[in-house]
Amino acid sequence: MIWLCLLLIGAVGFSVAGFAFEPERDGMDGMRALVRERFPTVTQRSPAELAAWLADTNRPAPLLLDVRTLAEFKVSHLPGARQVDPKIAGPELAATLPLDRPVVVYCSVGYRSSDCATRLLRAGFTNVVNLEGSIFQWANEGRAIERDGQPVRAVHPYNATFGQLLKPELRAEPGAVSGE
Repeated sequence: MIWLCLLLIGAVGFSVAGFAFEPERDGMDGMRALVRERFPTVTQRSPAELAAWLADTNRPAPLLLDVRTLAEFKVSHLPGARQVDPKIAGPELAATLPLDRPVVVYCSVGYRSSDCATRLLRAGFTNVVNLEGSIFQWANEGRAIERDGQPVRAVHPYNATFGQLLKPELRAEPGAVSGE
């Protein structure tokens, strides 16, 4: 259902939970507000907080789950991230991971990953957070992303509408990775 809604928004934006979102007008701040409103039970962590967590050798490293499509993941992702189907059922993932392992989910801007985090929490995961602003905010802040273990700068823009939330110099061109 979410995918259908996102496909229908085209270049005009969309409305969820009484909040009309237009990327050009509302920007990343508007998207973060929308995600927090739509997914109030999901803990949000900023890129700076995640970077500090990853650098802290005294804390268990979280499992980074990229819940974008494989085509998006192939363009770039956070170092060490694992790609999972954006529509994965929480119980399906619970069968492969300890329920108490720290998990950070992300997508392009945080909507799909917050939806996934909700499903994981319902499946019994006890330590799930969403990367607020997701890979767009992470990359916009100049943080490391990779493809095939090598540093890159380009990020899949998801579509022309949401790509407006990504700095222009970071937007990958269509077909940037073979097989896309």
